Amino acid sequence: MSGTSANPFRQPKAVFAVAFACVVSFMGIGLVDPILPAISHELHASPSEVTLLFTSYLVVTAVAMLITNWVSSRLGAKRTLIAGLALIVVFSALAGASPTINGIIGFRAGWGVGNALFIATSLAVIVASASGGFAGAIVLYETALGVGIAMGPLLGGVLGEISWRGPFYGVAALMAIALIATVTLVERTPKPPHKTGLSAPLRALRHRGLLTMSLTALCYNWGFFTVLGYAPFPMGLSPIKLGLVFTGWGMLVAIFAVFGAPWLQGRYGIARTMYGNLAAFAVVVLVIAIWTTDRSVLIPAVILSGIFIGVNNTITTQAVMTVAPVERPVASAAYSFVRFIGGGLAPYAAGRLVVAANIHVPFFIAAGAIALGIVILTTAHRLLGDAERVQAEQVTATAAATAQATAESTAQAAA
Repeated sequence: MSGTSANPFRQPKAVFAVAFACVVSFMGIGLVDPILPAISHELHASPSEVTLLFTSYLVVTAVAMLITNWVSSRLGAKRTLIAGLALIVVFSALAGASPTINGIIGFRAGWGVGNALFIATSLAVIVASASGGFAGAIVLYETALGVGIAMGPLLGGVLGEISWRGPFYGVAALMAIALIATVTLVERTPKPPHKTGLSAPLRALRHRGLLTMSLTALCYNWGFFTVLGYAPFPMGLSPIKLGLVFTGWGMLVAIFAVFGAPWLQGRYGIARTMYGNLAAFAVVVLVIAIWTTDRSVLIPAVILSGIFIGVNNTITTQAVMTVAPVERPVASAAYSFVRFIGGGLAPYAAGRLVVAANIHVPFFIAAGAIALGIVILTTAHRLLGDAERVQAEQVTATAAATAQATAESTAQAAA
């Protein structure tokens, strides 16, 4: 598959409103990175306690994913988006006002509930509303993810220089703007024709392809969030410098999610791209494990890891949504539940492993987890081929529909 013929960035205003909210939502992932050491110092918390800011946020996001379809099938997509955004505004502001590390951890958990409602529904809304077909919608979504991940550390670093509370208040303000944009620009969506049961995402995981891809993503996210959640500590940098490091990382995530992934997939196919990309990511994390205390190696390796994270995000999301034999919102919820469990547990496990062993061990385990993901992925090799064939058919159908619409418009103009 070489790509789509339509421009994925030529979209209705409502799609951009949701995409902007996605950007701010994904800022929440990397936002706390530059202020982790500052929070540890100011609130007299250990690094393993501070990593719970990731764990509470992502584990609760994962578990809450199981209820997102149940909620959205009863409220409708727009109301679910609004509810998720409102929760993020409230809990990010409360986190900024909290005087204790336990309070921030708890409020990050509430933030995670809002994040789950928003993420699962926003992807479905963008896919349903975007022009240019399914692949174009995924590119737009991954662009928002990449920009959010890139901007989060920069915002966290800039505001973190003033106070560690600043980034939390910054997200609350930006999400309030996104909430207003969603209310005013996104049209009211009808409720789905049938209500989704609470068990639907878990039942969807009975499908071998979806489960295999989800477990691969769990392993990959273990490596991803070990780097994101614990690498700031051995760097020993100020909030603004940490922000710049992870902004460089996030820019590579965005660039390779939008441009690198489609090019690699078109040249090498889904399977070979995923195998090669995961292998290269495992090698980079292994480098981080060996030279954890050498900033001249650690910092460039962390930044370069953004290349492989960006490629993996786009290709895996497309493949999951293609191979799953269930509705896309249910597939997204099931997939996100499994992968975010890995992302949530990894930073806390890293902190405990450092206490029990040394600072290198978490990264060695992260590299091993990514390698395990490759092994798991090999069991779904045929399904990856099926996903590539289906995506190629979708691109052909989209191109044909676009050509037909252009021809009809030209004929009407001539008449």
